[in-house]
Amino acid sequence: MPFDPRLQPLTAAEARVLGTLMEKARTVPDSYPLTLNAVVTGCNQKSSRDPVTTLSDAEVQEALDSLRRRAMVVEIGGQRTTRWEHNFTRAVGVPDQSAALLGLLMLRGPQTAGELRINAERWHRFADISSVEAFLDELQSRSEEKGGPLVALLPRAPGAREPRWTHLLCGPLSAADMAAQAAQATASASTASSAMRAADPALAERVAALEAEVAALRGSLAALCEQLGVSLPVQE
Repeated sequence: MPFDPRLQPLTAAEARVLGTLMEKARTVPDSYPLTLNAVVTGCNQKSSRDPVTTLSDAEVQEALDSLRRRAMVVEIGGQRTTRWEHNFTRAVGVPDQSAALLGLLMLRGPQTAGELRINAERWHRFADISSVEAFLDELQSRSEEKGGPLVALLPRAPGAREPRWTHLLCGPLSAADMAAQAAQATASASTASSAMRAADPALAERVAALEAEVAALRGSLAALCEQLGVSLPVQE
């Protein structure tokens, strides 16, 4: 029976545990599969996580046991300690590229297609944003026979340049939930940007210079289009 998040949604703890196993399989293969302690540490790390969690050993073990019963993780017995590995791709029935995007969404929260492409660098190297969007569209249009959509495009929040994607592995979202997620994601991005400026003023200056250069280039393009009598391409 295909995985249907509407009937058997993951809990927040299960999503964090599953995403952590998927990440470590790609980023630290030499120490994978993971022990319980390593899973807990990975779940609660402060980098590349949104939100940051403080899951206990008992909470992580409960999530692992639940995921094992649903064939999403596999328990590997050893002479010294039990280790765990994910079985997400096979259990959910998605290709590796889609699994990478879902794993990132579980760990980092809603993201734009561009952010997903950058964050996926150590998981899977996508050729361009269009390829990311193609896999997201496929996940969004997943058929009812396969269990329905696994991602959704959030409404663009005020002040945001691009809409963000979110996963549906923890169940469907109402319109209010989607709007709240979009606003929260935009606020988190703004906070991160402010932190970058405070932590590295030189980097902030370079970013500002690049933004000014882009604005200047767009102005030149507008002038050229006017001379040629053609319309300026609309910026999405």
